[in-house]
Order: sequence, then structure tokens, then C-alpha cells
Amino acid sequence: MWLLRPPGVYRPQEDTWLLADALRTAPLPPRATVLDVCTGTGALAVTAGRLGAAEVTAVDVSRRAAATAWMNGWVNGVPIRTVRGHFGYLVGSESFDVVLANPPYVPAARVPDFGKARAWDAGDRGRAILDRLCAVIPLLLNDKGMALIVHSELCDSDATVHQLRGANLKAAVIARQVIPFGPVMRSRAAWLESAGLIEPGQRHEELVVIRADVTSR
Repeated sequence: MWLLRPPGVYRPQEDTWLLADALRTAPLPPRATVLDVCTGTGALAVTAGRLGAAEVTAVDVSRRAAATAWMNGWVNGVPIRTVRGHFGYLVGSESFDVVLANPPYVPAARVPDFGKARAWDAGDRGRAILDRLCAVIPLLLNDKGMALIVHSELCDSDATVHQLRGANLKAAVIARQVIPFGPVMRSRAAWLESAGLIEPGQRHEELVVIRADVTSR
């Protein structure tokens, strides 16, 4: 996979590839329609297309990210329809067989309105975007649809699972990976310790992929 990444667009990292691996083993239903939420470079959208998705839509609040996802689809021979805006805008107008999401989930003092930090900063518990996403995923899925969400265990995977189950989805953690802190997490380790989100001296996190399925309507 060839990926262009202009400045200011989130670079695919361990969380991206953990979710991509989960998608490969899911697998996609025949002729699947796929939505890639918070697409960044479009790496997951391209992965879905290469795995046989019939239609791929990528959404991001960043104009630059949306343009990059379209370009990376073109470079890799995967037609991607891109939407610049919040994923909630699609509720009521479209639904999909598969929803993929690598949303911002890094705990931060605030949720930025502009700048590249929008791709990772997500409020004091890292759930500012996750909670909104869990609320709308049932509305974005077709009958028998599936969602795959990746985030850090620091953001409370149990909360994600419980919210999805509360919306009558079957949900569980299906993949885990422990990784060392990256530059952003290292830079705010002291704050994370003071907030009780990590243990003193902890410099690693566990990534989780959560799968949610529509079982009945």
C-alpha cells in the first residue's frame, strides 16, 4: 500500500494496523458498503477496498485529511468517496454494512477545534469523540452490520463495550496489543499520572479493537 501523508494528517501507526488486521480476519460481507470514520490518510478505507468492499466512504473533519484519503484511494486503485465533516452528519441519510473507526482518543486537557491535534486529543478521559461515536454507530449500521473500533485501554474499553451493548449491539474486545508510549503520550505522562489514568512510571499502553454487531432490529 502506497500512502501519501501531507503535514498535519495523522500518520498510520500501530492502532491503524491493528484495526486493519482485525478487518482482514472479520471478514467483509459480500459487496459490503464501508464507512471509515476519522479516516486520516484513508489507510483503513484503502484496506477495505482491497479486501473487496463494493463501496467505500471516508469521513474526517479535516479538509486536508479528506483530500488525502481520496488521493490515496486513487494511488492504490480503490475508489473512495470522501466526506469532509463530522460522522454524525451521516446519521439519517446513509447506513453501511461495516463501520471502521480509529477516532481521537488520547486524554488531553481539552478538545481542540483546529490544528493537527484534532486527530488525537479527546478530552480529559479520552472519550469526547468515543462517546459520540458509540451513540451513533447503531444508526449508521445496516441490518447484520458490523463495526470495528480501535482505541487505548486508557480510555476504558469496558465503557465502550457497555455503551454498544446498551444500544442492542453484540460487542466484545477481539484484539489487543501492548505498545510503548509515542511522543504525545510521553510528553504528558506526568499529567496522566496525576489524573490517575496510568500508574507511576508507566510508559506503555494497551490498544484494543472492539467489534460490535447488529443481531436484530
